[in-house]
Amino acid sequence: MRKLFRIICFTGILFSFTCFSFGQNKEEILSDYFNKAILQWNVPGMAVGIIHNNSTVLLEGYGVRETGRPEKVDGNTVFAVASNTKSFTATAIGILIDEGKLNWDDKVTDHLPWFRLYDPYVTEHITIRDLLSHRSGLVTFSGDLIWYGSIYNREEIVRRAAFLKPGNGFREKFGYSNIMYLAAGLIVEKVSGLSWDKFITQRILIPLNMNNTFTSVNRLDLKGNTAIPHNAVNDSAFSIHYLNWDNIGPAGSLNSSAADMLKWLQLQLGKGTINGKTIISEKRLREMYSPQTIQNVSPFSERTWPSTHFKSYGLGWSMMDYHGRKVISHSGGYDGMISYTCFVPEENLGFVILTNQNSSLYYPLAYKILDTYLSDSTTDWSDFFLNLQKSAKEDEEMQKKNDSLSFIPGTTPSLALKDFAGTYHSIAYGDVVVELRKDKLHLQFVPSPMFSSNMVHWQYNTFTIKFDQVPSLPEGKAAFIINEGKAEKILIDVPNPDFDFTELEFNRL
Repeated sequence: MRKLFRIICFTGILFSFTCFSFGQNKEEILSDYFNKAILQWNVPGMAVGIIHNNSTVLLEGYGVRETGRPEKVDGNTVFAVASNTKSFTATAIGILIDEGKLNWDDKVTDHLPWFRLYDPYVTEHITIRDLLSHRSGLVTFSGDLIWYGSIYNREEIVRRAAFLKPGNGFREKFGYSNIMYLAAGLIVEKVSGLSWDKFITQRILIPLNMNNTFTSVNRLDLKGNTAIPHNAVNDSAFSIHYLNWDNIGPAGSLNSSAADMLKWLQLQLGKGTINGKTIISEKRLREMYSPQTIQNVSPFSERTWPSTHFKSYGLGWSMMDYHGRKVISHSGGYDGMISYTCFVPEENLGFVILTNQNSSLYYPLAYKILDTYLSDSTTDWSDFFLNLQKSAKEDEEMQKKNDSLSFIPGTTPSLALKDFAGTYHSIAYGDVVVELRKDKLHLQFVPSPMFSSNMVHWQYNTFTIKFDQVPSLPEGKAAFIINEGKAEKILIDVPNPDFDFTELEFNRL
Protein backbone atom coordinates (compact mmCIF):
# COMPACT_ATOMS: atom_id res chain seq x y z
CA MET A 1 0.00 0.00 0.00
CA ARG A 2 1.32 3.23 -0.24
CA LYS A 3 1.70 1.31 -0.84
CA LEU A 4 1.71 0.87 0.01
CA PHE A 5 4.18 -2.14 -1.23
CA ARG A 6 6.54 0.67 -2.41
CA ILE A 7 9.43 0.85 -4.86
CA ILE A 8 12.36 1.00 -2.43
CA CYS A 9 13.47 4.55 -1.68
CA PHE A 10 16.55 4.68 0.46
CA THR A 11 17.31 7.50 2.88
CA GLY A 12 20.26 7.99 5.20
CA ILE A 13 24.03 8.04 5.32
CA LEU A 14 26.75 5.41 5.53
CA PHE A 15 27.53 3.71 8.81
CA SER A 16 29.62 0.77 9.93
CA PHE A 17 28.86 -1.96 12.42
CA THR A 18 30.72 -5.07 13.50
CA CYS A 19 28.31 -7.87 14.38
CA PHE A 20 30.73 -9.81 16.57
CA SER A 21 30.67 -8.41 20.10
CA PHE A 22 32.25 -10.43 22.88
CA GLY A 23 29.78 -11.58 25.49
CA GLN A 24 26.65 -10.50 23.68
CA ASN A 25 23.89 -12.81 22.50
CA LYS A 26 22.20 -12.46 19.11
CA GLU A 27 19.41 -10.23 20.35
CA GLU A 28 21.78 -7.81 22.12
CA ILE A 29 23.91 -7.55 19.00
CA LEU A 30 20.81 -6.90 16.88
CA SER A 31 19.50 -4.32 19.33
CA ASP A 32 22.77 -2.37 19.14
CA TYR A 33 22.51 -2.56 15.37
CA PHE A 34 18.94 -1.21 15.43
CA ASN A 35 19.90 1.68 17.72
CA LYS A 36 22.56 2.79 15.26
CA ALA A 37 20.36 2.18 12.24
CA ILE A 38 17.58 4.60 13.07
CA LEU A 39 20.15 7.37 13.52
CA GLN A 40 21.91 6.64 10.24
CA TRP A 41 18.64 6.37 8.32
CA ASN A 42 17.21 9.44 10.08
CA VAL A 43 14.04 7.63 11.19
CA PRO A 44 12.42 9.17 14.32
CA GLY A 45 11.17 5.93 15.85
CA MET A 46 10.88 2.19 15.42
CA ALA A 47 9.64 -0.89 17.25
CA VAL A 48 11.03 -4.39 16.66
CA GLY A 49 9.79 -7.69 18.03
CA ILE A 50 11.32 -11.14 17.53
CA ILE A 51 9.83 -14.48 18.58
CA HIS A 52 11.92 -17.64 18.45
CA ASN A 53 11.09 -21.15 19.63
CA ASN A 54 7.83 -19.96 21.19
CA SER A 55 9.52 -17.24 23.26
CA THR A 56 9.70 -13.49 22.78
CA VAL A 57 13.44 -12.94 22.61
CA LEU A 58 13.32 -9.23 21.71
CA LEU A 59 10.64 -6.57 22.06
CA GLU A 60 12.09 -3.09 22.03
CA GLY A 61 11.39 0.47 20.98
CA TYR A 62 14.01 2.73 19.41
CA GLY A 63 13.81 6.49 19.07
CA VAL A 64 10.76 8.65 19.66
CA ARG A 65 7.06 8.61 18.76
CA GLU A 66 7.30 12.08 17.22
CA THR A 67 10.28 14.15 16.23
CA GLY A 68 10.92 17.09 18.56
CA ARG A 69 9.16 15.38 21.47
CA PRO A 70 10.68 13.22 24.23
CA GLU A 71 8.18 10.33 24.39
CA LYS A 72 9.97 7.08 23.52
CA VAL A 73 8.75 4.23 21.36
CA ASP A 74 8.28 0.90 23.14
CA GLY A 75 6.90 -2.52 22.25
CA ASN A 76 3.31 -1.38 22.86
CA THR A 77 3.48 1.78 20.76
CA VAL A 78 0.79 1.70 18.06
CA PHE A 79 1.73 2.20 14.40
CA ALA A 80 -0.26 1.95 11.18
CA VAL A 81 0.55 -1.45 9.65
CA ALA A 82 -1.15 -0.74 6.30
CA SER A 83 -0.94 -3.68 3.88
CA ASN A 84 -0.12 -6.14 6.64
CA THR A 85 -3.91 -5.95 6.98
CA LYS A 86 -4.20 -8.16 3.90
CA SER A 87 -3.15 -11.31 5.74
CA PHE A 88 -5.97 -10.67 8.24
CA THR A 89 -8.51 -10.37 5.44
CA ALA A 90 -7.26 -13.57 3.81
CA THR A 91 -7.46 -15.27 7.21
CA ALA A 92 -11.06 -14.08 7.61
CA ILE A 93 -11.89 -15.80 4.30
CA GLY A 94 -10.09 -18.93 5.56
CA ILE A 95 -12.15 -18.95 8.76
CA LEU A 96 -15.37 -18.78 6.73
CA ILE A 97 -14.13 -21.67 4.57
CA ASP A 98 -13.51 -23.69 7.72
CA GLU A 99 -17.14 -23.03 8.61
CA GLY A 100 -18.30 -24.29 5.20
CA LYS A 101 -19.71 -20.93 4.14
CA LEU A 102 -17.60 -20.42 1.00
CA ASN A 103 -14.50 -21.63 -0.86
CA TRP A 104 -11.33 -20.06 -2.26
CA ASP A 105 -12.55 -20.81 -5.79
CA ASP A 106 -16.05 -19.37 -5.45
CA LYS A 107 -16.75 -16.85 -8.16
CA VAL A 108 -16.84 -13.31 -6.84
CA THR A 109 -20.24 -12.75 -8.42
CA ASP A 110 -21.62 -15.68 -6.38
CA HIS A 111 -21.36 -13.38 -3.36
CA LEU A 112 -21.31 -9.90 -4.93
CA PRO A 113 -23.73 -10.16 -7.89
CA TRP A 114 -23.10 -6.52 -8.82
CA PHE A 115 -19.31 -6.98 -9.14
CA ARG A 116 -17.89 -5.99 -12.54
CA LEU A 117 -14.47 -5.64 -14.13
CA TYR A 118 -13.49 -4.18 -17.49
CA ASP A 119 -13.58 -7.51 -19.33
CA PRO A 120 -16.89 -9.47 -19.17
CA TYR A 121 -15.01 -12.78 -19.24
CA VAL A 122 -12.98 -11.76 -16.18
CA THR A 123 -16.13 -10.59 -14.43
CA GLU A 124 -17.71 -14.00 -14.98
CA HIS A 125 -14.71 -16.12 -13.99
CA ILE A 126 -12.72 -14.22 -11.34
CA THR A 127 -12.64 -16.05 -8.00
CA ILE A 128 -11.88 -15.20 -4.39
CA ARG A 129 -8.49 -16.89 -4.90
CA ASP A 130 -7.79 -14.46 -7.76
CA LEU A 131 -8.66 -11.47 -5.57
CA LEU A 132 -6.31 -12.60 -2.81
CA SER A 133 -3.38 -13.54 -5.08
CA HIS A 134 -3.23 -10.31 -7.13
CA ARG A 135 -3.88 -11.81 -10.57
CA SER A 136 -6.97 -9.94 -11.76
CA GLY A 137 -5.16 -8.41 -14.73
CA LEU A 138 -4.97 -4.95 -13.16
CA VAL A 139 -1.45 -3.58 -12.84
CA THR A 140 0.09 -2.79 -9.45
CA PHE A 141 -1.75 -0.01 -7.59
CA SER A 142 -4.25 0.50 -10.41
CA GLY A 143 -7.19 2.59 -9.24
CA ASP A 144 -5.70 3.62 -5.92
CA LEU A 145 -6.56 7.25 -6.63
CA ILE A 146 -10.22 6.24 -6.46
CA TRP A 147 -9.98 5.55 -2.73
CA TYR A 148 -6.98 7.51 -1.47
CA GLY A 149 -8.29 10.49 0.48
CA SER A 150 -11.62 10.31 -1.35
CA ILE A 151 -15.23 10.55 -0.21
CA TYR A 152 -16.17 7.21 -1.77
CA ASN A 153 -17.29 4.35 0.46
CA ARG A 154 -16.07 0.77 0.11
CA GLU A 155 -18.74 -0.50 -2.26
CA GLU A 156 -18.53 2.57 -4.50
CA ILE A 157 -14.77 2.11 -4.85
CA VAL A 158 -15.17 -1.51 -5.97
CA ARG A 159 -17.97 -0.55 -8.38
CA ARG A 160 -15.73 2.08 -9.98
CA ALA A 161 -13.04 -0.55 -10.57
CA ALA A 162 -15.22 -1.75 -13.46
CA PHE A 163 -13.84 1.14 -15.51
CA LEU A 164 -10.15 0.42 -14.88
CA LYS A 165 -8.40 -0.92 -17.97
CA PRO A 166 -6.25 -4.00 -17.29
CA GLY A 167 -2.57 -3.89 -18.13
CA ASN A 168 -2.08 -7.66 -17.96
CA GLY A 169 -3.99 -10.70 -19.09
CA PHE A 170 -6.28 -12.38 -16.58
CA ARG A 171 -4.16 -14.64 -14.31
CA GLU A 172 -1.15 -13.77 -16.48
CA LYS A 173 1.08 -12.07 -13.93
CA PHE A 174 1.25 -10.39 -10.54
CA GLY A 175 -0.46 -7.00 -10.20
CA TYR A 176 -0.79 -5.79 -6.61
CA SER A 177 -4.36 -4.58 -6.10
CA ASN A 178 -5.74 -2.92 -3.00
CA ILE A 179 -9.19 -2.68 -4.55
CA MET A 180 -9.42 -6.44 -5.12
CA TYR A 181 -8.66 -6.97 -1.42
CA LEU A 182 -11.40 -4.50 -0.63
CA ALA A 183 -13.75 -6.68 -2.70
CA ALA A 184 -12.64 -9.70 -0.64
CA GLY A 185 -13.51 -7.75 2.51
CA LEU A 186 -16.99 -7.06 1.15
CA ILE A 187 -17.41 -10.82 0.61
CA VAL A 188 -16.52 -11.35 4.29
CA GLU A 189 -19.30 -8.93 5.17
CA LYS A 190 -21.86 -10.52 2.83
CA VAL A 191 -21.19 -14.09 4.01
CA SER A 192 -20.73 -13.44 7.75
CA GLY A 193 -23.40 -10.81 8.26
CA LEU A 194 -20.84 -8.68 10.12
CA SER A 195 -18.94 -5.66 8.93
CA TRP A 196 -15.35 -6.45 8.02
CA ASP A 197 -14.24 -4.39 11.03
CA LYS A 198 -16.43 -6.34 13.46
CA PHE A 199 -15.46 -9.71 11.98
CA ILE A 200 -11.73 -8.99 12.26
CA THR A 201 -12.19 -7.68 15.80
CA GLN A 202 -14.46 -10.45 17.10
CA ARG A 203 -12.93 -13.46 15.32
CA ILE A 204 -9.23 -12.56 15.32
CA LEU A 205 -8.19 -9.60 17.48
CA ILE A 206 -10.17 -10.43 20.63
CA PRO A 207 -9.31 -14.18 20.66
CA LEU A 208 -5.62 -13.29 20.22
CA ASN A 209 -5.79 -10.62 22.94
CA MET A 210 -4.55 -8.06 20.43
CA ASN A 211 -5.91 -5.28 22.60
CA ASN A 212 -3.78 -2.55 21.04
CA THR A 213 -4.91 -3.29 17.49
CA PHE A 214 -7.61 -1.25 15.78
CA THR A 215 -9.30 -1.28 12.37
CA SER A 216 -9.54 2.52 12.13
CA VAL A 217 -7.38 5.52 12.95
CA ASN A 218 -10.51 7.02 14.53
CA ARG A 219 -9.85 4.77 17.53
CA LEU A 220 -6.25 5.88 18.06
CA ASP A 221 -5.27 7.89 21.14
CA LEU A 222 -2.94 10.41 19.54
CA LYS A 223 -1.97 11.73 22.98
CA GLY A 224 -1.19 8.25 24.26
CA ASN A 225 1.29 5.57 23.23
CA THR A 226 0.82 6.12 19.51
CA ALA A 227 3.53 6.79 16.95
CA ILE A 228 3.08 9.82 14.72
CA PRO A 229 3.76 9.45 10.97
CA HIS A 230 6.61 11.38 9.33
CA ASN A 231 7.86 12.33 5.91
CA ALA A 232 11.36 13.47 5.07
CA VAL A 233 12.60 16.27 2.81
CA ASN A 234 16.33 16.87 2.35
CA ASP A 235 17.09 14.35 5.13
CA SER A 236 14.94 16.27 7.61
CA ALA A 237 11.96 14.44 9.15
CA PHE A 238 8.71 16.25 9.91
CA SER A 239 5.49 14.92 11.39
CA ILE A 240 2.28 14.70 9.35
CA HIS A 241 -1.36 14.02 10.21
CA TYR A 242 -2.91 10.57 10.13
CA LEU A 243 -4.99 10.01 7.00
CA ASN A 244 -8.19 8.01 7.38
CA TRP A 245 -8.01 4.78 5.35
CA ASP A 246 -11.36 3.36 6.47
CA ASN A 247 -12.71 3.21 2.93
CA ILE A 248 -9.98 0.73 1.91
CA GLY A 249 -10.11 -1.05 5.29
CA PRO A 250 -9.70 -4.73 4.26
CA ALA A 251 -6.59 -3.83 2.26
CA GLY A 252 -4.82 -1.60 4.75
CA SER A 253 -6.55 0.14 7.68
CA LEU A 254 -5.18 -1.85 10.66
CA ASN A 255 -3.09 -0.17 13.37
CA SER A 256 -1.13 -2.27 15.83
CA SER A 257 1.91 -2.58 18.09
CA ALA A 258 4.97 -4.81 17.85
CA ALA A 259 3.76 -6.76 20.91
CA ASP A 260 0.39 -7.44 19.31
CA MET A 261 1.88 -8.34 15.94
CA LEU A 262 4.05 -10.96 17.65
CA LYS A 263 0.82 -12.63 18.77
CA TRP A 264 -0.29 -12.64 15.14
CA LEU A 265 2.99 -14.23 14.10
CA GLN A 266 2.74 -16.77 16.92
CA LEU A 267 -0.61 -17.82 15.45
CA GLN A 268 1.13 -18.46 12.13
CA LEU A 269 3.96 -20.43 13.73
CA GLY A 270 1.41 -22.31 15.84
CA LYS A 271 -0.36 -23.52 12.68
CA GLY A 272 -3.56 -21.65 13.49
CA THR A 273 -3.63 -22.40 17.21
CA ILE A 274 -2.42 -20.18 20.05
CA ASN A 275 -2.66 -20.87 23.78
CA GLY A 276 -4.68 -23.97 23.02
CA LYS A 277 -7.23 -21.99 21.01
CA THR A 278 -7.68 -22.71 17.29
CA ILE A 279 -8.52 -19.64 15.22
CA ILE A 280 -8.08 -21.13 11.75
CA SER A 281 -7.25 -24.64 10.58
CA GLU A 282 -3.73 -25.66 9.62
CA LYS A 283 -5.11 -26.76 6.24
CA ARG A 284 -6.25 -23.22 5.41
CA LEU A 285 -2.92 -21.74 6.46
CA ARG A 286 -1.03 -24.23 4.28
CA GLU A 287 -3.13 -23.03 1.34
CA MET A 288 -2.38 -19.40 2.21
CA TYR A 289 1.34 -20.15 2.33
CA SER A 290 1.31 -21.93 -1.06
CA PRO A 291 2.46 -20.05 -4.19
CA GLN A 292 -0.46 -18.80 -6.25
CA THR A 293 1.12 -16.11 -8.41
CA ILE A 294 4.76 -16.39 -9.47
CA GLN A 295 6.99 -13.33 -9.17
CA ASN A 296 10.29 -12.75 -10.91
CA VAL A 297 13.64 -12.98 -9.18
CA SER A 298 15.46 -10.04 -10.74
CA PRO A 299 19.09 -10.15 -11.88
CA PHE A 300 19.84 -7.73 -9.02
CA SER A 301 18.32 -10.16 -6.50
CA GLU A 302 20.20 -13.10 -8.03
CA ARG A 303 23.49 -11.27 -7.58
CA THR A 304 22.72 -9.91 -4.13
CA TRP A 305 21.00 -12.93 -2.57
CA PRO A 306 22.18 -16.02 -4.49
CA SER A 307 20.37 -18.35 -2.08
CA THR A 308 17.00 -16.97 -3.23
CA HIS A 309 15.66 -19.00 -6.15
CA PHE A 310 11.94 -18.20 -6.13
CA LYS A 311 9.51 -15.48 -5.11
CA SER A 312 5.75 -15.75 -5.16
CA TYR A 313 2.53 -14.46 -3.63
CA GLY A 314 0.12 -16.77 -1.87
CA LEU A 315 -3.13 -15.71 -0.20
CA GLY A 316 -2.30 -12.65 1.88
CA TRP A 317 1.41 -13.49 2.16
CA SER A 318 4.57 -13.24 0.05
CA MET A 319 7.04 -16.12 -0.11
CA MET A 320 10.65 -16.74 -1.06
CA ASP A 321 13.51 -19.05 -0.15
CA TYR A 322 16.56 -17.72 1.69
CA HIS A 323 19.50 -19.69 3.13
CA GLY A 324 17.62 -22.88 2.31
CA ARG A 325 14.45 -21.97 4.23
CA LYS A 326 11.00 -20.85 3.18
CA VAL A 327 10.44 -17.24 4.27
CA ILE A 328 6.88 -15.87 4.49
CA SER A 329 6.34 -12.14 4.86
CA HIS A 330 4.39 -8.99 4.03
CA SER A 331 5.21 -5.30 4.03
CA GLY A 332 2.95 -2.31 4.51
CA GLY A 333 3.28 1.32 3.49
CA TYR A 334 1.11 4.05 5.04
CA ASP A 335 1.47 7.82 4.80
CA GLY A 336 4.55 8.35 6.95
CA MET A 337 4.94 4.77 8.20
CA ILE A 338 6.37 1.47 6.94
CA SER A 339 5.83 -1.96 8.51
CA TYR A 340 7.08 -5.49 7.90
CA THR A 341 6.13 -8.89 9.27
CA CYS A 342 8.04 -12.10 8.58
CA PHE A 343 8.22 -15.69 9.79
CA VAL A 344 10.24 -18.80 9.00
CA PRO A 345 8.28 -21.93 9.99
CA GLU A 346 11.26 -24.30 9.81
CA GLU A 347 13.14 -22.23 12.39
CA ASN A 348 10.09 -21.32 14.51
CA LEU A 349 11.16 -17.70 13.96
CA GLY A 350 9.05 -14.60 13.46
CA PHE A 351 9.67 -10.87 13.63
CA VAL A 352 7.99 -7.52 13.08
CA ILE A 353 9.50 -4.11 12.25
CA LEU A 354 7.40 -0.93 12.60
CA THR A 355 8.72 2.51 11.65
CA ASN A 356 7.16 5.97 11.79
CA GLN A 357 8.64 7.38 8.60
CA ASN A 358 8.45 6.63 4.87
CA SER A 359 11.79 4.91 4.86
CA SER A 360 13.00 1.54 3.64
CA LEU A 361 15.04 1.01 6.80
CA TYR A 362 13.02 -2.16 7.44
CA TYR A 363 14.52 -3.78 4.35
CA PRO A 364 18.17 -4.09 5.42
CA LEU A 365 17.08 -4.81 9.00
CA ALA A 366 14.93 -7.72 7.84
CA TYR A 367 17.86 -9.29 6.02
CA LYS A 368 20.09 -8.65 9.03
CA ILE A 369 17.67 -10.56 11.27
CA LEU A 370 17.34 -13.41 8.78
CA ASP A 371 21.11 -13.68 8.38
CA THR A 372 21.58 -13.71 12.15
CA TYR A 373 19.23 -16.65 12.70
CA LEU A 374 19.64 -18.58 9.46
CA SER A 375 23.34 -18.28 8.62
CA ASP A 376 26.81 -17.13 9.60
CA SER A 377 26.67 -14.16 7.23
CA THR A 378 27.90 -10.86 8.66
CA THR A 379 26.88 -8.64 5.74
CA ASP A 380 26.06 -5.09 6.80
CA TRP A 381 22.96 -4.57 4.68
CA SER A 382 22.54 -0.97 5.82
CA ASP A 383 26.01 -0.17 4.54
CA PHE A 384 25.15 -1.93 1.29
CA PHE A 385 21.85 -0.12 0.70
CA LEU A 386 23.10 3.26 1.77
CA ASN A 387 25.80 2.97 -0.88
CA LEU A 388 23.05 2.19 -3.37
CA GLN A 389 21.26 5.30 -2.21
CA LYS A 390 24.22 7.44 -3.13
CA SER A 391 24.21 6.06 -6.66
CA ALA A 392 20.43 6.46 -6.91
CA LYS A 393 20.65 10.11 -5.91
CA GLU A 394 23.31 10.73 -8.54
CA ASP A 395 21.11 9.10 -11.18
CA GLU A 396 18.15 11.19 -10.04
CA GLU A 397 20.12 14.41 -10.34
CA MET A 398 21.24 13.43 -13.82
CA GLN A 399 17.63 12.72 -14.83
CA LYS A 400 16.54 16.15 -13.55
CA LYS A 401 19.23 17.76 -15.70
CA ASN A 402 18.05 15.81 -18.71
CA ASP A 403 14.44 16.79 -18.06
CA SER A 404 15.40 20.45 -17.85
CA LEU A 405 16.83 20.24 -21.36
CA SER A 406 13.34 19.49 -22.72
CA PHE A 407 11.98 22.78 -21.42
CA ILE A 408 11.32 25.37 -24.13
CA PRO A 409 11.38 28.92 -22.72
CA GLY A 410 9.32 31.81 -24.02
CA THR A 411 6.18 29.88 -24.98
CA THR A 412 2.64 30.95 -24.10
CA PRO A 413 -0.68 29.10 -23.80
CA SER A 414 -2.66 28.86 -27.01
CA LEU A 415 -5.86 29.94 -25.23
CA ALA A 416 -6.79 32.62 -22.74
CA LEU A 417 -6.58 31.23 -19.20
CA LYS A 418 -10.34 31.50 -18.73
CA ASP A 419 -10.85 29.13 -21.66
CA PHE A 420 -9.05 26.34 -19.84
CA ALA A 421 -11.48 26.58 -16.92
CA GLY A 422 -14.17 23.92 -16.67
CA THR A 423 -15.03 20.46 -15.36
CA TYR A 424 -13.17 17.43 -16.67
CA HIS A 425 -14.55 13.95 -16.03
CA SER A 426 -13.04 10.49 -15.58
CA ILE A 427 -15.57 7.65 -15.65
CA ALA A 428 -13.48 5.68 -13.15
CA TYR A 429 -12.60 8.50 -10.78
CA GLY A 430 -15.05 11.38 -11.12
CA ASP A 431 -14.47 15.09 -11.74
CA VAL A 432 -11.62 17.53 -11.57
CA VAL A 433 -12.39 21.22 -11.78
CA VAL A 434 -10.13 23.89 -13.27
CA GLU A 435 -11.01 27.40 -12.09
CA LEU A 436 -9.62 30.84 -12.79
CA ARG A 437 -8.84 32.52 -9.47
CA LYS A 438 -7.41 36.03 -9.57
CA ASP A 439 -5.87 35.52 -13.01
CA LYS A 440 -4.39 32.15 -12.04
CA LEU A 441 -5.62 28.67 -12.78
CA HIS A 442 -6.40 26.27 -9.94
CA LEU A 443 -6.92 22.48 -10.10
CA GLN A 444 -9.21 20.58 -7.73
CA PHE A 445 -9.92 16.84 -7.62
CA VAL A 446 -13.57 16.90 -6.50
CA PRO A 447 -13.83 13.50 -4.69
CA SER A 448 -10.46 14.06 -2.95
CA PRO A 449 -10.28 17.54 -1.36
CA MET A 450 -6.57 17.23 -0.51
CA PHE A 451 -5.67 17.02 -4.20
CA SER A 452 -5.74 20.77 -4.73
CA SER A 453 -3.13 22.87 -6.50
CA ASN A 454 -2.40 26.16 -8.20
CA MET A 455 -1.37 25.75 -11.81
CA VAL A 456 1.80 27.56 -12.89
CA HIS A 457 2.50 27.88 -16.59
CA TRP A 458 5.47 25.78 -17.71
CA GLN A 459 5.39 25.72 -21.49
CA TYR A 460 2.77 25.82 -24.24
CA ASN A 461 -0.44 24.36 -22.72
CA THR A 462 1.29 22.55 -19.86
CA PHE A 463 1.23 23.74 -16.24
CA THR A 464 3.09 22.56 -13.14
CA ILE A 465 1.07 21.40 -10.13
CA LYS A 466 2.00 20.57 -6.51
CA PHE A 467 -0.38 19.00 -4.02
CA ASP A 468 0.84 20.68 -0.83
CA GLN A 469 -1.50 18.64 1.37
CA VAL A 470 0.22 15.46 0.16
CA PRO A 471 3.87 16.34 0.83
CA SER A 472 5.14 12.90 -0.19
CA LEU A 473 4.15 13.60 -3.79
CA PRO A 474 6.56 15.55 -6.01
CA GLU A 475 5.72 18.33 -8.42
CA GLY A 476 3.77 17.19 -11.45
CA LYS A 477 2.38 18.42 -14.75
CA ALA A 478 -1.10 19.05 -16.14
CA ALA A 479 -1.30 19.33 -19.93
CA PHE A 480 -4.36 20.44 -21.87
CA ILE A 481 -5.25 18.86 -25.21
CA ILE A 482 -6.70 21.45 -27.58
CA ASN A 483 -9.11 20.51 -30.35
CA GLU A 484 -10.68 23.06 -32.71
CA GLY A 485 -9.75 25.91 -30.42
CA LYS A 486 -11.17 24.36 -27.25
CA ALA A 487 -9.59 22.61 -24.27
CA GLU A 488 -10.94 19.10 -24.74
CA LYS A 489 -8.95 17.01 -22.28
CA ILE A 490 -6.49 17.35 -19.43
CA LEU A 491 -3.61 14.93 -18.90
CA ILE A 492 -2.21 14.79 -15.36
CA ASP A 493 1.08 13.19 -14.36
CA VAL A 494 2.72 13.27 -10.94
CA PRO A 495 5.71 10.88 -11.11
CA ASN A 496 5.73 8.63 -8.03
CA PRO A 497 5.77 4.91 -7.16
CA ASP A 498 2.31 4.82 -5.60
CA PHE A 499 -0.30 6.45 -7.81
CA ASP A 500 -0.70 6.39 -11.58
CA PHE A 501 -2.40 9.66 -12.41
CA THR A 502 -2.08 8.92 -16.13
CA GLU A 503 -4.58 6.03 -16.02
CA LEU A 504 -7.39 8.49 -15.28
CA GLU A 505 -8.67 10.01 -18.52
CA PHE A 506 -10.21 13.41 -17.85
CA ASN A 507 -12.41 14.65 -20.68
CA ARG A 508 -14.17 18.00 -20.60
CA LEU A 509 -17.86 17.89 -19.85
